[in-house]
Amino acid sequence: MAILGSLNITDILWILVLISFFIPLIQKRMLLSKRQMIMRSIETKRNSRVISMIHRQEVMSFFGFPLARYIDIEDSEAVLRAIRMTPHEMQIDLVLHTPGGLVLAAEQIACALKRHKGKITVFIPHYAMSGGSLIAMAADEIVMDPNAVLGPVDPQLGGPQGYYPAVSILRALEQPNPNRDDATLILGDVARKAIVQVYEAVYSLLLEHNTPEKAAELARMLSEGRWTHVYPIDFEQAKGLGLPVNDQMPIEVYDLMELYQQSGMRRPSVEFIPTPYMPHAPPGKGK
Repeated sequence: MAILGSLNITDILWILVLISFFIPLIQKRMLLSKRQMIMRSIETKRNSRVISMIHRQEVMSFFGFPLARYIDIEDSEAVLRAIRMTPHEMQIDLVLHTPGGLVLAAEQIACALKRHKGKITVFIPHYAMSGGSLIAMAADEIVMDPNAVLGPVDPQLGGPQGYYPAVSILRALEQPNPNRDDATLILGDVARKAIVQVYEAVYSLLLEHNTPEKAAELARMLSEGRWTHVYPIDFEQAKGLGLPVNDQMPIEVYDLMELYQQSGMRRPSVEFIPTPYMPHAPPGKGK
């Protein structure tokens, strides 16, 4: 009581400011500890190295602005470091949740996984689009939630004013237009090269588990713009394409995803009581 009595209003305000500063740091440390406990549990059960690459909307420190995350060079550096720290024969389990990102970074990760001698399993609890699908093709086994999706890997080109499918740029160039400028022609040349580059990357990744003819067919289908870039390839379609998928998702992967929450700066658009319900008996049967 004596200590509190000697504090003035300014001291109390400073204490509250310090507390509000340290509480988020403590919460962040506790969340990291929980994630690592679940990852360790999966590693112990499967005798593997677990790597998570989960991209969700986050908030910029201090300013509180929402930021969208995607596959970038920092991700590829971190994954490659984790692979280097893993024994050559040990299995790697990658938990993947991403809208895609830089082709360079995704291809680096995929090639590093493919060169690893141990079994590669990719877990997709919700979605792995574009570059995420490219990474998944490096796996010996793709474990998908029955409602999860992959996506095409056709390259997208553009800049600040928007991105366009490379195949659509080439088709636009097929239309006669005497007023077409040099920049558009250069973009068309880059588009043609990008399609070839991605096709060759996908073909080499699929070749280990497919015949050359099947790998070539899938590479063309996924890289040359048969669908829109956001076309969802669901579990059944992925299985029909011949990809090594199954739906035996460990419950720990869902638990891990719960610890990568989206920004809490706005009201959630989806809400429900987070309790699993038991099925009710049909009317007139049982008590």
